[in-house]
Amino acid sequence: MTERLFLAESNLASAPATVQAAGAEGIALDRSIFYARSGGQPGDVGTLRWEGGEVAIVDTLKGDGETILLVPATDGALPAVGAAVEMVLDWPRRHALMRMHTTLHLLCAALPGAAVTGGQIGADRSRLDFDLPEAPDRVALEARLNALIAEDHALKAHWVDESVLDENPALVRTLSVKPPRGTGRLRLVQIGADDAIVDLQPCGGTHVSRTSEIGAVKIAKVENKGRQNRRIVVVLA
Repeated sequence: MTERLFLAESNLASAPATVQAAGAEGIALDRSIFYARSGGQPGDVGTLRWEGGEVAIVDTLKGDGETILLVPATDGALPAVGAAVEMVLDWPRRHALMRMHTTLHLLCAALPGAAVTGGQIGADRSRLDFDLPEAPDRVALEARLNALIAEDHALKAHWVDESVLDENPALVRTLSVKPPRGTGRLRLVQIGADDAIVDLQPCGGTHVSRTSEIGAVKIAKVENKGRQNRRIVVVLA
């Protein structure tokens, strides 16, 4: 099992770890600040360093069970099992992904009640598809989104019993991807104070600490992708 440090602290750009396994398919560590590709968010990239060597990490994937695999460059060296290593993220890319992921949560808040039918997070460009009978006004939606960002709402994640989904199924906005069940616990990401929640959704991704950290964004386009499917593409300004 790999301890997921990013769940508790998304702002860690580097941290020590110990190698549990190493091969061309991936390097497994006892703990990871590298996010494994899932939920529309890409896997992290960066560098793994140890005494006498280092290797570029070109992707991060989920392995068997609760293992995270750091995918090494094909021509890179591999650390020995048991070696102490330093994980170093490509921080500008990770931070852009955190800003984008948080923006998409705010986009859901700006379109209350609209179910999400799909999405993809990128460092430069991201999108969400919504089940909507009519396309929203792009200019008005962009203004609403930037207003939510500028309000400087705090973010926090907390763990609850997964039975809350049975009690409040509306917490899940996505029709295409459902939160994993069976562990007994569920991670909720909350934007806003407890008495003024802006958005609350199950999420295992990485986010900024406050919405003001996102900066200004632009809605690049609003597209019709079906009778009731509207695609909204967001870019960092």
